[in-house]
Amino acid sequence: MLAEILQILTSLILGLFVGSLLTEGAILVPYWRTLEPKVFLELHPTLGPKLYRYFAPLTITATMLPVTTTGVCLWTGSTTLWLSIITAVLVLVILGIYFMYFKAANTSFETGSVGIDGLPAELQRWANWHWLRTVLGIVAFFISLLALVDP
Repeated sequence: MLAEILQILTSLILGLFVGSLLTEGAILVPYWRTLEPKVFLELHPTLGPKLYRYFAPLTITATMLPVTTTGVCLWTGSTTLWLSIITAVLVLVILGIYFMYFKAANTSFETGSVGIDGLPAELQRWANWHWLRTVLGIVAFFISLLALVDP
């Protein structure tokens, strides 16, 4: 019973997380790329922390819940264990990408150290990494849904 509840919560949080990533990728990033680099670098010190306050708890929850669900599935012998493992691995990869790339990139935007000349290329790199995370999130979300219909 606990595993089933956690599976539902995992799907819910991953749906919110993926929806947020899609919104950021489809609306915010294209908008940022239309701004003059100087304007973006002036805007980011106020915008970046707001995005962080939204995404940090969401990302942590969207990582910890699938990992916890996997642990409970292992403990209870749930038939959805392998689906849970795949979901957990995917969200851990998403979190790893944050530490591997986004943490430093976001800091360079906030401090302006990326520079006006380097900004367009860095925003392109940022968008590419973001879409990789988004696709991994979509896959994790759909696998979590499969766990809900597992017989």
